[in-house]
Amino acid sequence: MKRKINYWAVIVYYIIAIACRYLTNKTELLHAIDNPYLTSILTGMGPALGAGIVFVTFKIKPILSLKGNYRSLLFPITLYWIFPVVLISTVSYFSKGTIPYLTVFTVLIYGLLEEIGWRGFLYQEFKTLKPIYNILLLSLLWFLWHLNFDFTPVHFSFFAILVLGSWGIGKVADATGSLVAVSAFHSLNNFFPGINAKSGAILGILLLVWVIALVVRKKMKLAASVYKAN
Repeated sequence: MKRKINYWAVIVYYIIAIACRYLTNKTELLHAIDNPYLTSILTGMGPALGAGIVFVTFKIKPILSLKGNYRSLLFPITLYWIFPVVLISTVSYFSKGTIPYLTVFTVLIYGLLEEIGWRGFLYQEFKTLKPIYNILLLSLLWFLWHLNFDFTPVHFSFFAILVLGSWGIGKVADATGSLVAVSAFHSLNNFFPGINAKSGAILGILLLVWVIALVVRKKMKLAASVYKAN
C-alpha cells in the first residue's frame, strides 16, 4: 500500500527551496564570493537543503542514493560524471585549447543539488499520484522555482522542456535509483548555454551512450531474473 503524500513536508521543502533560490539569485547574498564555480553551485542549493531538512524533520527515508541499485558507486560515477568531463574537455582542448573540467564538474554538482530535491524527494512524494499528474505538478513547481513569472512564449517553451525532463529523468530515477545518474541527465540541459553543431553532437553522444547503458542494464536484469526463475 502506497503511503499518502506528506503535504506539510512538501510545503516546508518548497518554501525552503524558493527562499534559497530568491536569496541566491535575486539578492546580493553571493556577491562577496569571488569563486564563480562556488557561486554557481550555491544557486542550486535550495532543493538539496529543503530535502535534507524534511528528511530529518518528518523522518522520511530517502529512496535515491548516490550509488543507487548499482553494485558499486564507481560505475555510475565513471559513466555519468567522468565520461562527460573527459568528452567535453577533450573536444574543447582540440577546438579551443582549453580544458573546462571545473565547469563541467560544477554543472554536475549543481544538477545533483537540484535532483536531491526534485527527484530525490518531490518525485518520490508524488508517487501516489497518477504518473501524468506527478510529472505535471512537479514540472510546475520546478518551473516556478526558477522564478519565471513572465509567461512569455520562451518561458512556455521552457516549461515544456521541464515537463519532458521530468518524465525522462523520472524514468532514470526509477531505473537506477542513483542521484549520480539523474544529475547527469539533468545536466544535459546545462552543459552548454547555447546549442550549435558541435555542442549538439556532444549532447547527442552523451544521451546515446547513457540510454544504451540503461537499455543494456534493463535487459541484463531481465535475463538474470528469468535465469533465476528457471
